[in-house]
Amino acid sequence: MREGYEGTGPGAITPDGCAVELYARLTVGAEPDVIEAAVPAGARILELGSGVGRVTHPLLERGFTVTAVDESAEMLARVRGARTIRSTIEGLDLGEKFDVVMLASFLVHTGDAEVRRGMLRTCAAHVADDGCVLIQREGADYHTEVPRERVDPGGYTVRIVSAEPVGDGVNSVRAEYEFPDATWTQTFLARPLTREQFEEALAETGLEVAEYLTEDGTWVRAVTAAQPG
Repeated sequence: MREGYEGTGPGAITPDGCAVELYARLTVGAEPDVIEAAVPAGARILELGSGVGRVTHPLLERGFTVTAVDESAEMLARVRGARTIRSTIEGLDLGEKFDVVMLASFLVHTGDAEVRRGMLRTCAAHVADDGCVLIQREGADYHTEVPRERVDPGGYTVRIVSAEPVGDGVNSVRAEYEFPDATWTQTFLARPLTREQFEEALAETGLEVAEYLTEDGTWVRAVTAAQPG
């Protein structure tokens, strides 16, 4: 387990505190709709941090070709119909280019700034010259509107219990997932980024925002800096 990360509950837990069985149960939200509307039909997608395939599988059903990358063999074992590659995101070097590179699940907010740079460098290195990078950001009040909870249509409750500062602009976030028959928790480190800080982070690795895809600014289409938006 990485320092600052923890997970509890039934089944295997990955080094960043994610429970494999939990993620296999989580429902997919609007992500596939946002992605489909932002990229060409049938695009080749490199999905970084795919987990069990919660978003992968709907994208496959919509006619996209997906290469799913995750560091957890237990997570990748749940993925069906996609090419899978076990690797950290920051250490990935496929020597290939893709129409779309996707960095979802708020991974851009990792507490380690150097890991974030590595992730974004991987995005920039693997996107085709005329392709795009889709990034999911945290909402503006993610770290301040706590505690909070929502009841998912799938019949479970998600709670963000706390977000406590631990230094250097990083918070320790604790989440709970309560199902009728089981409960999981996850504690992880996350770095809040204003829109300006986010765009500066992209610029460090040769990327820039082409457009914010959702009204709340949580989904972004980025391109290489030399490419017109």
